[in-house]
Amino acid sequence: MTELTLEDIAKQAGVSRSTVSRVVNGSPSVSADVRKRVLKVIQSTGYHPNAAARSLASQRTWMIGLVLPRSVSSFFTDPYFPQLTQGIAYGCNNHNLTLSLFLVGNKEDEEKITPRISRRGLLDGILIQTTQNEDKLIGHLVNSSIPSVILGRPFDIEGVSYIDVDNISAGANATKHLIKLGYKRIATITGSKFNTTALDRFEGYSKAMKAANRPLDQALISGGDDFSETSGYEAMKKLLKASPDAVFASADMMAIGAMRAIHESGLRVPEDIAVVGFDDIPMSAQPNIRLTTIRQPIMRFGVKAVELLIDLIENGSKPARKLILDTELIVRDSCGAKKSERQPE
Repeated sequence: MTELTLEDIAKQAGVSRSTVSRVVNGSPSVSADVRKRVLKVIQSTGYHPNAAARSLASQRTWMIGLVLPRSVSSFFTDPYFPQLTQGIAYGCNNHNLTLSLFLVGNKEDEEKITPRISRRGLLDGILIQTTQNEDKLIGHLVNSSIPSVILGRPFDIEGVSYIDVDNISAGANATKHLIKLGYKRIATITGSKFNTTALDRFEGYSKAMKAANRPLDQALISGGDDFSETSGYEAMKKLLKASPDAVFASADMMAIGAMRAIHESGLRVPEDIAVVGFDDIPMSAQPNIRLTTIRQPIMRFGVKAVELLIDLIENGSKPARKLILDTELIVRDSCGAKKSERQPE
């Protein structure tokens, strides 16, 4: 059987050879209808591009890296990261890219991985999830020639492309919702003070409180080392001494930990203390939790991150790009809202 060529696919799809090439190479500069038509022909004919020839002709590896600052165990226990990785994988599949995952759990990992990923030849580009202050890995990438996109707002680094959600507006919306429901002593559980995501969500809380002429009471503010259930549990135990009637937690896992601490103290959610989280992980909708939360589009975030990186690879990294996605308030039982105020899921 004669091996199919790009010209054969182009003829059957009624497009040019260059258009088929762009589809095969994952270029975003092809309309959705044309891409669908070409892919249909490719699937029906069983055409497979020669990977070696493709790389040689384009001077690309067709592989991108995903760097996550997590140990293997925490990667699988925090629901956010598997969802994010799934979204990125979808984005790679849409553009015929291979994804390589790097988990950086400590300084030794960072020292081993940095030289490998920061030079051309192994990867076409890098996605790196980090919102920590003084992240040396970002500095290495900025000074290297490899295109890179930061997942989350970086700390005051010029010339870096990144994608994030509007954490400030989202934190404000969560807090405004509790204010609207009539709660008077609204507490917050923040993440690490070295994390931009935590800082932005706290800024949103602060802005909403000030806009409502509510003074910031330090007794109603408790921080955690990370966004884990344990951090939320420990922070809530401290907050209980200040008698809050509502709490906004910077992550759903923290909110779930806070709910556990509330229940263990003999109090009820939401009758005694209302709770609002952030992320809308699948666990939040479980019947025994029913957490009101800020939904961020985690899967879409991953797909858009890949598309942004492809733009940098194909069109150059300068000027730096910034993409901010919107969030949505999802009202469930934990905030104490009346059924008429709840949104359909």
